[in-house]
Amino acid sequence: MTDTQSEAQTHTIRLELVDEPGELLRALEPISAAGGNLLSIYHERGNLTPRGHIPVEVDVSCAPHRFETIVGSLRDAGVNVIQAGSERYDEELVVLLIGHLVDTDLSDTLRQIESCSDASLTDLSLSAPRGRDETSSARLRLKTRSGTNGDALSKLREIADEKGLHVIEPLTEASQ
Repeated sequence: MTDTQSEAQTHTIRLELVDEPGELLRALEPISAAGGNLLSIYHERGNLTPRGHIPVEVDVSCAPHRFETIVGSLRDAGVNVIQAGSERYDEELVVLLIGHLVDTDLSDTLRQIESCSDASLTDLSLSAPRGRDETSSARLRLKTRSGTNGDALSKLREIADEKGLHVIEPLTEASQ
């Protein structure tokens, strides 16, 4: 039996993985086997959890009744599930960031954006035509909860201000 599009929801699962070959694959297999559709993986080898493991955030789409099966399958496989929760992201926001993205730690910028509980990064395109020492740009595609684009943009502006970056925002109905 397949889930209908109307049943599917986005669920975020935060994992803690040991830095060994095959660990990410071992964490993804139970998701697939339980019927989850993988939307994004945020795997950051440069950061470690307090226990010295790698934090990984996985967004999956599935019907609510499948989510508990996925989480249980992960735990049964010995994967350390730090947090498992359902988040409904049904709007999209596309922005450009311009500035010294690499020198101001792009990974940190993305982590701060995703710390906003109303947004989840779904796509990133980086352009640095003159190398890391010059101005670069990134197109970010974010999924946001219904009605929270303004909150996500506010958080993005705050982060950009702290790092000396420029934000090119989408046109909204009020600004057209």
